[in-house]
Amino acid sequence: MSTEAPKRDQWQWENAIAGAAAGFATVAVMHPLDVVRTRFQVNDGRVSHLPGYKNTAHAIFTITRSEGLRGLYAGFLPGVLGSTISWGLYFFFYDKAKQRYARSREEKLSPGLHLASAAEAGALVCFCTNPVWLVKTRLQLQTPLHQTRPYSGLYGLLSILH
Repeated sequence: MSTEAPKRDQWQWENAIAGAAAGFATVAVMHPLDVVRTRFQVNDGRVSHLPGYKNTAHAIFTITRSEGLRGLYAGFLPGVLGSTISWGLYFFFYDKAKQRYARSREEKLSPGLHLASAAEAGALVCFCTNPVWLVKTRLQLQTPLHQTRPYSGLYGLLSILH
């Protein structure tokens, strides 16, 4: 009997913790580009109350000038929360699915079973975190020119969405 199996059972959260740390670090560094991407996605140039951006640098400059650095970090809390939870859950579910598939096999998992594990993990993560991404997107799309009542933050948006 291998000593690897007991070690594996003792510390089964290491992949989840590593994924959560990576998710947090990614959002902490790259969130301003996510805000720019989200605003580019919804702005087709036909709506007059949204600012038009020529390119990424222009968008960053325009958002910073009109909204301050706070504008570049709009939706940061749900973004970092969602990414941390998503990547932590993904690696946890992926590892659990691989363990479940490996129980009935002596040999290494096939690429198809790795794919099935990844698909299962991805579907579960989407189901669990979709509301967080909705909140993040709503907060990122607020601008000073926004015509509707602004959300005061994560709690204020959640109270409106109920």
